[in-house]
Amino acid sequence: MFASDQLLNFSPERENTLSANAVNLEQPNANLEQPPELTVVMPCLNEARTLGDCIRLIQSTVDAHNIDAEILVADNGSTDGSIEIAESLGARVVHIPTKGYGNALRGGIEAARGKFVIMGDSDMSYDFGDIPKFVERLRNGADLAMGNRFLGGIKPNAMPMLHKYLGNPGLTAIGRLFFRATVNDFYCGLRGFRKTSYQAMGLRTTGMEFALEMVVKASLLGMKVTELPTTLSPDGRDRRPHLKTWRDGWRSLRFFLLYSPRWLFYYPGLLLMIVGLAVCAWLIPGPKRLHIATLDVHTLLYAAGAVVLGFQSVVFAVFTKFFAITEGLLPEDPRLNRAFRYITLETGALTGLLIFLCGLAMSVWAFHRWSVGHFGPLDYSSMLRRVIPAVLALILGGQIIFSSFFMSVLGLKRR
Repeated sequence: MFASDQLLNFSPERENTLSANAVNLEQPNANLEQPPELTVVMPCLNEARTLGDCIRLIQSTVDAHNIDAEILVADNGSTDGSIEIAESLGARVVHIPTKGYGNALRGGIEAARGKFVIMGDSDMSYDFGDIPKFVERLRNGADLAMGNRFLGGIKPNAMPMLHKYLGNPGLTAIGRLFFRATVNDFYCGLRGFRKTSYQAMGLRTTGMEFALEMVVKASLLGMKVTELPTTLSPDGRDRRPHLKTWRDGWRSLRFFLLYSPRWLFYYPGLLLMIVGLAVCAWLIPGPKRLHIATLDVHTLLYAAGAVVLGFQSVVFAVFTKFFAITEGLLPEDPRLNRAFRYITLETGALTGLLIFLCGLAMSVWAFHRWSVGHFGPLDYSSMLRRVIPAVLALILGGQIIFSSFFMSVLGLKRR
């Protein structure tokens, strides 16, 4: 139908347009030229004070080492003449209307024509004279080549003391632990990567987390990540940096937690369950004395609550991981796929039903013990040792059944 409409609307004017287009296709086109080996991407927002020096340093470096490169400035709305400076020096300018460091980098990288991409700030804080070292690593097969400022040297006043001795090392240590990353400076803004590797990462964040997500995704996908020394100098800006210590530190920690359901939900939940079950098993036979305190059914009730809370946390970990994989936020997990061969809606619902029935049976037993006493006053210490495990089993059984159905709903999109 659509093709028929096109034929019916065909006119001499349309024929002339098509002919003109056909002629244009035969003309030399810059987009059809051999793309450069390297694109150097610099995000820019009112960097007129330093942008020209960065571009000239990049040009002299790539010329001296015979690297076929283009310089691309991802402008995020500059009004101080940065655009004119970049164009006058022969750099290609891409206008990124959506504000944000990550948005500027994303737009610049997507517009890059090079096989390799090196990104760095346009404030003269990073040494673009190191570009050949990054290119060499990429030529040797690295997917991501990260600069390390702690190896290369941090010049006086280039990094606040709190960042240098607490923020960067501490958050990098968390990133290494959570994601088994080999990088020792998660926050270095001078880095190079293959454009095909970048595309495989499928990055989603748009703010300052963009640079963190790149390291996390490369680690989770098992890409070849290498690290090399680079220096950090005081930036040449005449204004305060956009970075806010405590706000951005919390954003980093939050990002790490949200991208690691294991550490956010699974490990804390598993610990709560183990401790709660151990205390339950210890106290069900009778009160226990611990130093000067006697632990009884009140502690047993808290332990049962820990088991319930821990189980919910573990289930949240599974839900989050499954959803993140489905939405492309995290890569496929072979262990999870193997587990789901056996953990199905039917097996989960049946397991939950059996646990629920056990709780129901214990409740009936407790009721029977009450009836033996003609429903009179209860020995609370004795009765609660029967009731608390029964209620715990009823709750866990119901949660397992409902969770099994919810997981099945999440899996509908995948199937």
